[in-house]
Amino acid sequence: MTKVADRIGYITLNRPEKRNALSPDLITGLKEAFEEMEDRDDVKVIILRANGKAFCAGADLSYLQAMQRFTFEENLQDSNKLKDLFSLIFTLPKVVIAQVQGHALAGGCGLVTVCDFGFSVPEALFGYTEVKIGFVPAIVSVFLREQIGGAKTQELLLSGGLISAAKASELGLITEVVGDDSLVKEVESFAQKLIHQNSGFSMGQTKKLLRALSQSSRENGLKMAAEVNAAARSHEDCVKGISSFLNKTEPNW
Repeated sequence: MTKVADRIGYITLNRPEKRNALSPDLITGLKEAFEEMEDRDDVKVIILRANGKAFCAGADLSYLQAMQRFTFEENLQDSNKLKDLFSLIFTLPKVVIAQVQGHALAGGCGLVTVCDFGFSVPEALFGYTEVKIGFVPAIVSVFLREQIGGAKTQELLLSGGLISAAKASELGLITEVVGDDSLVKEVESFAQKLIHQNSGFSMGQTKKLLRALSQSSRENGLKMAAEVNAAARSHEDCVKGISSFLNKTEPNW
């Protein structure tokens, strides 16, 4: 879902019944929405938000389970779609703010990672939980390492643990923690401050410069990450982990 008001472009995840899990259709829709906002002259700042209790629970596991029967080439093609979405948001020449009203997990936490700013309610939990289901947090690792550094990235990705919004703010994963009843107001107020006080050209060029500083290593890393992501889907640990999760049983690692 998209709308534009007062020079803000709103992109809303709208699969509340699936905790806004990242399906192929949702990934494609998000990419199209961001491309639309990039092209619109009446949009200066973009807010990424979600309907429902969760911001985004990560990959749609039932679809990921089905893809375990795909060829490596088919999985690589699918993996590249997520890589392209994250890269688009990360390098977009407009400021993107994540408005996190609920848990952001795995690929959902990845969405927050590639945004420029993030505001969250105190109750939201964050985490890259892929290792708990035998998967590899490959694509997000490239962006997360660039955003918060290697040591903290390793800690978060290898543990697979959940962290509070306060801890996410401390690590630099998000910008600020605000009360539930003031989240929308705070995000829109911050967006309007950027719109009225800052040059859109300057913000865009600054973001472009920052992204260019590590562009070569990022692109090489993402190519490798997409291949690791695709290969991991058919590994026996991933097959076991996703099956256990969907059947609500504990995998025997």
